[in-house]
Amino acid sequence: MSHRPHVGVYPGTFDPMTLGHIDIIRRGAHLVDKLVVGVTTNPSKEPMFTVAERLEMVRREVAGLAPNIDVVEFDSLLMDFAESQGATIILRGLRAVADFEYEFQMAGMNQQLNDDIETVFLMADVALQPIASRLVKEIARYGGDIRKFVTPSVAADVKAKLAG
Repeated sequence: MSHRPHVGVYPGTFDPMTLGHIDIIRRGAHLVDKLVVGVTTNPSKEPMFTVAERLEMVRREVAGLAPNIDVVEFDSLLMDFAESQGATIILRGLRAVADFEYEFQMAGMNQQLNDDIETVFLMADVALQPIASRLVKEIARYGGDIRKFVTPSVAADVKAKLAG
């Protein structure tokens, strides 16, 4: 009997990519045969970086983390994207109780769309829990130091973007 590979999808805007994202990707890659990092356009958020810039950033940041990671752009329902990738798992990171209600609701809706795809939550590393891309951008816009929250290369990307 052949083993069907377990494919996981980790969706996000990654605007910008944080150490929290990298932690979830690194840990998630160990749980599946293949982890597809889905970089989405989120019309409800006004991104600092274009989709092309975010794809490049995510690919650069995950290079060398694990050999089973793919980075793919998507602009569709998450469940449609997950199905197109042959996923059995949607991976989500939880930072705090505040994330839980939204994530729980989304997982329930996704289960109604396709109950063959399981949502798996990873708790954020305690040291990385407060990190949110939105807050990283806000700190950077006011000239604050974001180096505790992102890699040096992402910090340089943000600084260059803000310089115009």
